[in-house]
Amino acid sequence: MSDALVELLQHLVNGLSVGTIYALIALGYTMVYGVLKLINFAHGDVYMVGAYAGFYLADLLTPGGRAAGDGAAGAMLRALVVTAGAMAICGLLGYLIERLAYRPLRGQARITSLITAIGVSFLLEYGFQLQPWGFMPIPFPPGPSPRFFPELVRRADWSLGGVSISNYDVIGLAVALALMLGLQFVVFRTRFGTAMRAVSFDPQVAGLMGIPVNRIISWTFVLGSALAAAAAILNAVPRPQINPLFGLMPGLKAFVAAVLGGIGSVPGAMVGGLVLGLAEEFVAAYTLSSLKDAIAFTVLILVLLFRPEGLFGRVTVEKV
Repeated sequence: MSDALVELLQHLVNGLSVGTIYALIALGYTMVYGVLKLINFAHGDVYMVGAYAGFYLADLLTPGGRAAGDGAAGAMLRALVVTAGAMAICGLLGYLIERLAYRPLRGQARITSLITAIGVSFLLEYGFQLQPWGFMPIPFPPGPSPRFFPELVRRADWSLGGVSISNYDVIGLAVALALMLGLQFVVFRTRFGTAMRAVSFDPQVAGLMGIPVNRIISWTFVLGSALAAAAAILNAVPRPQINPLFGLMPGLKAFVAAVLGGIGSVPGAMVGGLVLGLAEEFVAAYTLSSLKDAIAFTVLILVLLFRPEGLFGRVTVEKV
């Protein structure tokens, strides 16, 4: 292959790697909006909490600086324990945010909930500066050497026709697709998903039909927050530095991805994340790298101007 084609394919791989992270975070935005019509701007900070939860769980599993039972099986087990633990912690955090911050305001003007979401975001960002490391960036996994699931943390690169593909890229894309398909199954093939869709149409009528509206909304926050934690672990391992503002920019970009795909649409969130990741990569590669962050907000403006319902969204007429 020519050098230009190899370079193009390499940027394609890099863009998909970043896009999977945006897609997983965007799934949480789109779930909450689909049920409550609420933009949960604290979602990016839940993602940050997932990274810290993974950090401290990893540290607990490596007492004395040494991971017991090193090897492929032990590495996989520790990876699963840390990921599942971080997802559980963020799921609980999502439940508490909904129960304490959003539920008391249900029925109020939407701007009230939006302002509250921003307040919860600041609370998490600056509250986490009270933890022992403060604002200082810390390595993920903990420790100066890859002593935590060493076989998995150690980067492995494969060359296919000159295009470098790492194990992180493959694992990230596979996990993102698996979680998206699992979420699609939950939404369209389970009783919980049926109840969730009923609540999204009309929560008052759903309540009259015997659907526990509060419980459905709480579990929606739990699922979305757990997906954010999975994204945090996938992103923190190959990009090993986290801090209390770790989720700020990914959270905003994931919101753009959700709007691009059609907020409220699960496949749309996935496609929007991948498209945004590719757009960032190609803009940084072929123009100026300083425009990388600007492209997300340019996409947001263009979508709102020309297709506000997004790629997979449906136009709805609001009756007054």
